[in-house]
Amino acid sequence: MCINKYNPERYHDPTVHEALVNIIKEEKAERKTAFKPLVYICSPYSGDVDRNVKRARVFCRFALEKNCIPIAPHLLFPQFVNDDIPKERELAMLMNMVLLGKCNELWVFGERISKGMNAEIQRAKQKRMTIRYFTEDLKEEIR
Repeated sequence: MCINKYNPERYHDPTVHEALVNIIKEEKAERKTAFKPLVYICSPYSGDVDRNVKRARVFCRFALEKNCIPIAPHLLFPQFVNDDIPKERELAMLMNMVLLGKCNELWVFGERISKGMNAEIQRAKQKRMTIRYFTEDLKEEIR
């Protein structure tokens, strides 16, 4: 984009020109640093489903505030897949693994590791993904 050095009356206006050039440079720099990694949110779903869904929303918000794009299939797929039907649960786990493969990192929340979470963790290890562990209080743990 070309910024005119002259104002509408055709007078040389270097101050305005420089200000506009700097604004454009800042906008371009922001676009370049706007990368937000996809992070797979791994937390319990089964058990106290209502509580676990609320916690998963908190975990997604936490990831968003850390400049990431959270992916939490256990907030999406139960809308149309019945976790109590083994064949549908198997399909949901397959879809989870596909989404996990698209993510940059796996973030594991909480102390309890469910069977489904364990499968996701093992898959992330196979793919040599970065895995980060957090407590329910959003404190990162080193494992």
